[in-house]
Amino acid sequence: MSEADAQPVLAIDAGNTRIKWGVHDGRGWSMTGAVPSAESGTLHRAWHGATLADRAIACNVAGSVVAHDLNGACERRGIRLEIIRAPAREAGVTNGYRDPAQLGADRWAALVAAHALGPDNVVVVNAGTALTIDALTGEGRFLGGLIVPGPAMMRASLDKGTAGLRQTHGRFVEFPQGTPDAITSGAVQAAVGAILRIAAAMEKHGARPARVLLSGGAAAEIRAHLPLDCELHENLVLDGLVVIARLR
Repeated sequence: MSEADAQPVLAIDAGNTRIKWGVHDGRGWSMTGAVPSAESGTLHRAWHGATLADRAIACNVAGSVVAHDLNGACERRGIRLEIIRAPAREAGVTNGYRDPAQLGADRWAALVAAHALGPDNVVVVNAGTALTIDALTGEGRFLGGLIVPGPAMMRASLDKGTAGLRQTHGRFVEFPQGTPDAITSGAVQAAVGAILRIAAAMEKHGARPARVLLSGGAAAEIRAHLPLDCELHENLVLDGLVVIARLR
């Protein structure tokens, strides 16, 4: 490991629901944490007493207020912060978007992490508030992907958008015989179906995926019902941010 790779990096993934962060020392995560995105102004308190790093790299899909609070928290600790945008190419990955910068920086970081794991065709899934499903070839070509509501948002939309379907938590069953089970099972099946459609499209175009890489709060829930080889990666976005930081 080079001296540069051994320098600690603070990686920050500011999502719609949570701001996840971690300090990577070149070998692994020496510490990780999270605060609700709605409480981004408290981030500096979450870092109180922690040994962080001189440099931070972040992706932010949570808006300008969160960006302001990220900058403020880093300034308090004397940390240089870079908030990334998706480029046309980086770390062996080619961005397939017509406008590369339109791709969410969190999705880009996850694709970079996925490619760094090995030269396989993979489906990269981040199952958070939104469910993103991205196709990546072994050569590092990002073919494109889907954005749909995550299971929790699907359930919440029925609660808010209908008169008779209040949000309830049921069980997953193949043939639901009650409304709570129907809502829970439907949300999971919709997520699984979207992933299978992308996998099928990749195979049709000669890039059959070797596996699905899953991250995010609903990853385990989806994995249990996905009939494909899967790997859970809790810190996929943060891992990608570290790869990017080491190259810049």
